[in-house]
This record gives sequence, C-alpha cells and structure tokens, in this order.
Amino acid sequence: MSEPSADLARLDRLVGTWRAAGGTGGTVTYEWMDGRFFLLQRVALEQNGQTITGLEVIGHEHKYGEEPSADIKSRFYGSEGGTLDYVYELIDDKLTIWMGERGSPAYYAGTFTDDDTITGAWVYPGGGGYDAIMTRVKD
Repeated sequence: MSEPSADLARLDRLVGTWRAAGGTGGTVTYEWMDGRFFLLQRVALEQNGQTITGLEVIGHEHKYGEEPSADIKSRFYGSEGGTLDYVYELIDDKLTIWMGERGSPAYYAGTFTDDDTITGAWVYPGGGGYDAIMTRVKD
C-alpha cells in the first residue's frame, strides 16, 4: 500500500482524547502512527470496580507477501497481559466495532451525534452489554 485506504482515513474522526461514560468511565485517546497506516488507541478506564489500561493498534492487517485485509482490524493489549481482537467500520456517522470478526454477536454500535460526541452501546450475546458514550475533551 502506498497510502492508507479511504476506509481507514475515515477513522480520523476519532483522533483526540475522549471522556467515556455509561457502563465505563475514564479516558480514551486516539492518535495516528507516522504514515497514518495505523491508529493507536490508549485507554485508561474504570469498569465494575476494575481498572482497564491498554493500547490498541488499528489498521489493515498486512501479512508479508499478502495483500492488506479488506477489514480494518485491531488488537488490544491490556496491562494485565490479555489481548482482544476487533474489526472497525465507520460509515457516515455510524461506528461499529465487532469483537473478534465482522458480524460477531458481541459489538459496539455508536453514532456521532456531532463531531465531539459518540452515543452507543456494547451488545453482548444473551442480552448483556452497557451504554457507552464518549465526549471529546481535546483534539
């Protein structure tokens, strides 16, 4: 790839620091790596009395000798040693983040209500999940 895909470039709307509220609280910061092929997300959250910190690397998977993946994939690295994989999609104002693979029954569905607010919820199989609202606190 000589330049980032248009799908990935749309995630530029996430760049900045956000305050998370709803079923989790804390801050989430998105920033581009040099070259803009990968978006980094750093989290410092509190959920159900647990502190969650970590780094997520978001972009097209591009294995040596292969074409880049069609989906925008990510891996989250938590400070407790665990990893989680996701697929991102942003179409117009709708942000979807599937846990694992596209179409997973565990996902986040959110909508940009303006440039500085994303309102949505995490949905888990069996009816679990929680509201998750992010408000930009700085660019």
